[in-house]
Amino acid sequence: MQNLDEIDRRILRTLQEDGRIQNVELAEKVGLSPSPCLRRVRLLEEAGVIERYVALLNASKIGVGLTVFVRVWLKSQDAKTVDKFTAEIQRIPEIVECHLMAGDSDFLLRVVSADLDAYRRFQAEHLTRIDSVQSVKTEIPMQKVKQTSRLPL
Repeated sequence: MQNLDEIDRRILRTLQEDGRIQNVELAEKVGLSPSPCLRRVRLLEEAGVIERYVALLNASKIGVGLTVFVRVWLKSQDAKTVDKFTAEIQRIPEIVECHLMAGDSDFLLRVVSADLDAYRRFQAEHLTRIDSVQSVKTEIPMQKVKQTSRLPL
């Protein structure tokens, strides 16, 4: 479903702002009556355009206020090594994003932690103990300038 019309886009923009909005209010905001609005939302869900609904948490208030970015180099780039690494990464909750990279490093991770000491322990006890990891380099952001989950529509 790649042919989104303007009403679909308005629905998606509104849901990105507030995923808990009631259908009646959503319909009013996008200029539809409730029944056709709900039908469109269901079609967007069924087509996979809307993957799921989530709550965005304040990381500092739940004790994981430090975010670091970690570049990872593997010992080898063959499929077995990459698959093993990605399977390990799936099991580690502190790693909230993992991207296979083209370029210098093999993977880029976004890791959350309570503080720098907790991250250092995490790196030593978990990340560098993954068999396929050759080396890691941690980048520590100085200031969060922008973070959003909204996609441009």
